[in-house]
Parts: sequence; C-alpha cells; structure tokens
Amino acid sequence: MTAPDRLGELAIDGDRTTMTFRRHLPYPIERVWAALTDPLERQAWFGETVIDGRTGGTIEMIPTDPPAAPDAKRLTGRILVWEPPYVLEHEWHQRIVEDSVVRYELRPSGDGTLLTFTHTGLSEQNARGFIPGTHAFFDRLEAWLDDAELPSWSDRYAEVAPSYPAWN
Repeated sequence: MTAPDRLGELAIDGDRTTMTFRRHLPYPIERVWAALTDPLERQAWFGETVIDGRTGGTIEMIPTDPPAAPDAKRLTGRILVWEPPYVLEHEWHQRIVEDSVVRYELRPSGDGTLLTFTHTGLSEQNARGFIPGTHAFFDRLEAWLDDAELPSWSDRYAEVAPSYPAWN
C-alpha cells in the first residue's frame, strides 16, 4: 500500500483535469534538477530524452515504459518555462492523448527539495490512466536519486493503481 502523502491528486475542471504530485526528496535542488533535465540521468529512470534546455527550446521523450509501440509513447513539446534549477514547464504532445502541459517546480524544503509536478489538460479518462503511471515514474526517480535498484514501472503501476479512487 502506498502512503497517502505520496499519492497524486486529480482536480477536474469541466472536461479537463490537473494532476498534481508533491514529493519531498532529501537532496539539494541542483541534484533533483539534474535528474529531471540531464538527458543521461532522465534516460535511467524515465526513458530516452532529448532536451534543448531554454525557454522556447524543445523536448522529446520516449518513455521506457509502459510496454507500447514507440510512436504511441513518444512525446514532444516546446519548453514554456526554463528557470534552472527551479522550474521546467513544457508542452506535452503525444498521439494517444490530448495536448497538455507539464510543470516541475523545485523549492527548498528542510534538508532537501520539494518537487511539485502538475500535468494539466488531460481528459478525466486519460488522467485516470496516467496518474498511477506518473506515480510509478516518480518512484523510479526517487530510487535513481537514492542510488537504489529501480522498481519495475509495470509492477509499481499495478501496486499503486488500487490506491487511486475510481472517479466518476
């Protein structure tokens, strides 16, 4: 079972949603920023990433998981906000879902960093499917930062999915 404070939240506004995760990571902001924006680090816990790190630059990612065709997983976007090491916001264009925007905000928090992640613009149905998968990716990010064995994305998805309510 997953601790409630590690769960993502889903806010529904009309026909679109905002998914939010907050994770306290016991690492300096610069370390977390690198894990999010350095293509080699991001590849380790998320998947292949090409990033032109600047406002107006581009990002392209092909997540390692879920097991699906690369053209279904591939996502692209323009970087809307690039404020190292505090904010990365970019468009999310992916064939299988609506166009949307993701934002990573990093702030000092005690002995580490508070990561606040939002994904805005998905339909409720797609957000329901994405929220346990996003949770699984953040668990992999934490394992990467901890220099621990990365959990299987599919196994984590299956483990955390029952923790999310079936929104109606």
